[in-house]
Amino acid sequence: MAPDLYLLPRADRRVRLGHAWIFSNEVDIGRSPLPAYEPGELAIVRDAYGKPVGTAYVNPGALICARILSSDAKAKIDTAWWTARMRRAFALREQLYATPHYRAIYGESDGCPGLVVDRYGDILVAQLNTAGVVRMREQIVAALQKVAAPRGILLRSGGAVRQIEGIDAFDETLGDVPETADVLEDGATFGAPLRKGQKTGYFYDQRDNRSRLARYARGKRVLDMYSYIGSWGVRAAIFGAAQVVCSDSSQLALDYSRENAERNGAEIETKLGDALEVLAAYAQEGRRFDVVVLDPPALVKRRKDAAAGQALYERLNTLALNVLNAEGILVSCSCSHHLEAPMLQRAILGAAKDARRRVQVLEKHAHPPDHPVHPAMPETEYLKAFFVRA
Repeated sequence: MAPDLYLLPRADRRVRLGHAWIFSNEVDIGRSPLPAYEPGELAIVRDAYGKPVGTAYVNPGALICARILSSDAKAKIDTAWWTARMRRAFALREQLYATPHYRAIYGESDGCPGLVVDRYGDILVAQLNTAGVVRMREQIVAALQKVAAPRGILLRSGGAVRQIEGIDAFDETLGDVPETADVLEDGATFGAPLRKGQKTGYFYDQRDNRSRLARYARGKRVLDMYSYIGSWGVRAAIFGAAQVVCSDSSQLALDYSRENAERNGAEIETKLGDALEVLAAYAQEGRRFDVVVLDPPALVKRRKDAAAGQALYERLNTLALNVLNAEGILVSCSCSHHLEAPMLQRAILGAAKDARRRVQVLEKHAHPPDHPVHPAMPETEYLKAFFVRA
């Protein structure tokens, strides 16, 4: 156990309300010099008066320099502790879903800071996003095996946070992990590339929103931008769309899109290219669609980039409106935490002005209940999906 970590006056308020993060500028470095801690080391956190706040792991080189694991300063963070947290998380998903295909652990929202686990039947893909969970990986793996008894586990380091956390990239396979995992989603079947794909291989966070597409897709021409492996577009085809185009900048993603269409007895076209260029070319050609889905990766990585990011979303939505038929439906999404829902709505409004279209917001949604929101941590709420009639 590392030396106790002392906070500056009033820095404990947010943490006592349940927020799991402690920033480096909240630490009393006179009493707790950060170089005294090893990355991922456990420490008792105390307020400015010495009263215990909880148990955390520390990363002295990161802006988020500590993450609270338990409000109990006497908590023993071991395999049994991780097992108890995971049982609670898995129990929720088992109640929610008929098949074992879901986000099983969603980091801080499930009391497991820095850890994300997606489940594909008897295969688990775990993202270890912080130095703390990397240091405790043996305990985490043992707990996962106790709770889920998987055939295989793929451990990956979180791409975007590796440099911030100072952890090395790794892909570690335990047991039998196939290249492609099967995903069941409301009767549809998808193959997800676990090692070569993005993040954990599949995006469960849009599952409910993809189901909502059913009322808009039947008999329509649908364009799925940033399609990845075709989960929006293939679902639209299953719903009875007259024509579906899946567009992505990755040939691997489009290959999976075609394979997933075949799996489900559906037909799609694919279009390789940058989204902005593809939309501009379609507008120039006069090609039009009845439904356009925009589900890009996070375009705003930092809070200071929010204004520039909003302008980029506006441009993207303008191009989408330019290829959308009258009375068409635009599904405009953002997974950028720093672009809040009102900002995306303003971007859509600006796009409508630029495209000389009138729009109506029909539906607004977020992520499904296997991505629960921690009420003390707005950082755990990130996904926005607007269904817009133009």
